[in-house]
Amino acid sequence: MTSLRTFRYVALAEATSFLALLVAAVIKRTSDNEVGVQILGPIHGALFIAYVAIALSIRTANGWTGKETVWILVGAVLPFGGYVVDWWLLRREQTPAS
Repeated sequence: MTSLRTFRYVALAEATSFLALLVAAVIKRTSDNEVGVQILGPIHGALFIAYVAIALSIRTANGWTGKETVWILVGAVLPFGGYVVDWWLLRREQTPAS
């Protein structure tokens, strides 16, 4: 079973790879150098799939509502989204249950 901690690591890695891929895409367009995209594309793709799969597999165990799950998944497609999701999950862990 995958833990929330593992998901948070994957979320941070996915967000970082997304930003790096965006930079590589700009470099590709401005200097005609495709190496960064060729390397980072598959890495980001694998991390994206892992992010979505893990999020869906741990949502029930972590008590995420449908709305929370949707927002967590939206975090995978927005630049900096994984960082926001990690921050939210960390805050949620540290808030005492009502």
